[in-house]
Amino acid sequence: MITQVKHYIDGEFTHGSGERNIDVTNPANNSVIAKINCATTAEVELAIHSAKEAFKTWKEVPVSERARVMLRYQHLLKEHHDELATILAQETGKTFEDAKGDVWRGIEVAEHACNVASLMMGETVENVARNIDTYSYTQPLGVCAGITPFNFPAMIPLWMFPLSIACGNTFILKPSEQDPMTPQRLVELFVEAGAPKGVLQLIHGDKTVVDMLLTDPAIKAISFVGSVGVGQYIYKTGTDNLKRVQAFAGAKNHCVIMPDANKQQVINNMVGASVGAAGQRCMAISVAVFVGKAKEWIPELKEALAKVRPGLWNDKDAAYGPVISPAAKARVLKLIAQGKAEGAECLLDGSDFTVAGYESGNWVGPTMFTNVTTEMSIYKEEIFGPVLCC
Repeated sequence: MITQVKHYIDGEFTHGSGERNIDVTNPANNSVIAKINCATTAEVELAIHSAKEAFKTWKEVPVSERARVMLRYQHLLKEHHDELATILAQETGKTFEDAKGDVWRGIEVAEHACNVASLMMGETVENVARNIDTYSYTQPLGVCAGITPFNFPAMIPLWMFPLSIACGNTFILKPSEQDPMTPQRLVELFVEAGAPKGVLQLIHGDKTVVDMLLTDPAIKAISFVGSVGVGQYIYKTGTDNLKRVQAFAGAKNHCVIMPDANKQQVINNMVGASVGAAGQRCMAISVAVFVGKAKEWIPELKEALAKVRPGLWNDKDAAYGPVISPAAKARVLKLIAQGKAEGAECLLDGSDFTVAGYESGNWVGPTMFTNVTTEMSIYKEEIFGPVLCC
């Protein structure tokens, strides 16, 4: 059964009327599980107008009342925690336990939004200069927008709209088109919690939709998490249009291991840090620098990593799932091939890994290189897959 993903615009859930469509696929076998009807120009404009109108009244709602909406929301998120994790696991390929962690980290932010009354307090200072007192107020900006990535479709939207709305802003969420069903369910629960019409909008689409958010003068601030190239584009375009922009882009993380470290703890942590979430997270460790005698631990790390097995989201013995798309898999395999061609020693090669019955999925087995130099592609480029270089 294929789900038709919905927008939430001006207080109504709608399939949209656009002619551009995007397929949402199950990463385990690339079957189509949902379809997105990309928002039209008119639908995006309506979402912006609705958020702008709602701000006029929402900003005047007492902070204690806004906090009560968040209290109801975090309660509903907890009630539906496993349901959200199931949706998330099926559209991202994450294991169920990993998906539950994704949801829970978002719930923690929704809990924090319940404390917004104290966060909105200003400051006063008497006699800052002779016969001069100062005071400050914390006030909402207006319409804000969030552009979120595929790898944490619950946590990262929940980083954004609960806090923004609790502070008195209205919000437009544009999630990744690769896993939009989790954000849709988050919005449904927010509406159930009593959010007024227009306070939150949900629109789906591609770069065309993003560009409208980046250039419309009604939107005062943009929050983004995603790849480096897109982050640079969003930051420049948004600031060129006089918006406040926070852009969190990808990372190439290195871990330095000293010889006096706890060997077993290092091995356990390196395995989790390299292949957790299939390596598709900004804090994944893809390069480990072993110092001195710590280099002697590399064979044991290889042995531990070789025991890790990817699998389906509901396989309790699976350590991680597939990468998100065929394009993501192709990029990881390309970097593995480049590493070999550039002279790195491949101790473990997960290029040909598959899961029985799901051979068409985006599987990459645990992969490990040693004798890696700083000139090699696998050292320099962000891998975003279950690959560890030593």
